[in-house]
Amino acid sequence: MAKFFQEFREFAVKGNVVDMAVGIIIGGAFTLIVQSLVADVMNPLIGLLVGGVDFSNLFVVLREGGVAGPYATLADAQAAGAVTLNLGLFINAVVSFTIVAFVVFLLVRTINRLKREEAVAPASPTEQPCPYCLMVVPIKATRCGHCTATLSQPEVAETLVEPTVSPGMPPAKR
Repeated sequence: MAKFFQEFREFAVKGNVVDMAVGIIIGGAFTLIVQSLVADVMNPLIGLLVGGVDFSNLFVVLREGGVAGPYATLADAQAAGAVTLNLGLFINAVVSFTIVAFVVFLLVRTINRLKREEAVAPASPTEQPCPYCLMVVPIKATRCGHCTATLSQPEVAETLVEPTVSPGMPPAKR
């Protein structure tokens, strides 16, 4: 039993699980903000543009309740026990979904751009030209494999070092 709790604790404190929990909490808070934006800002503006329609009270009565209609608001119809088709609430949900989907799209797009920029970051050079014969040699080389000149380290590559000639080797051409 102790091993079970130890495994659970290791699972629960992994970075991915904690990140996911934080994401869910922030997602819930973001959902509340989007719902308020839709219900309190977007719907009144859209309602004003289409002739003063309040979407939150847009409904169709399918069956009368205990008290006969017409009902002024959705709350009145529901209080009377009427069966309603809540078109306005559906429109609110569609607008909320559209806003959340757009924000998630922008977030994923930004993350993908950052990943592409990371991938394109230039790698440190692995080769350098020999200052004497201009052939390409590995950056960590201390001698040129083509002209046998002694090479300085990359940090001091600006200072020229006179090539040395090994015994039995012809001198390097300049």
